[in-house]
Parts: sequence; C-alpha cells; structure tokens
Amino acid sequence: MITTNIRLDENLVRKATMAAKSSNRTTFQQIEHWIKIGKMMEDNPELSYEFVQQAITAKAEKKAGNLDNYQFT
Repeated sequence: MITTNIRLDENLVRKATMAAKSSNRTTFQQIEHWIKIGKMMEDNPELSYEFVQQAITAKAEKKAGNLDNYQFT
C-alpha cells in the first residue's frame, strides 16, 4: 500500500469521523468507504446506491468467509 499525505476539508473529516463511529470504522476507513462507493457509482451509473451498498457488503462477507450455500428447490 502506498501512503501519501493529502489535504481534506475540515468539515468533510468531521462528518467522516461521526459516520465512522456509527459504522465501527476509523475516520480513514470511512473516507475509503465513501471513495469506493463514489468510484463504483461513477463507473456504473445505471446501478442504484442500494445495489452498490449490497455489492460492497457481499464482497466483505465473502472475504470474511461468511457465505451460505444456496439450496435449489
């Protein structure tokens, strides 16, 4: 991972800090989360915000090994 210093608006950092607390993230993780959402939305403008959120959640669940087998009936 490359580390670099960037300047962010103080109000944005304050909002990220508040959002991070409610999501069990660090401020940095919250800003990264917002960046991922923004990038996905720009790359896929036809997708809804809800779908993008579900995709991020599904990816995190897969990475954590928290998957259930689907049973066809």
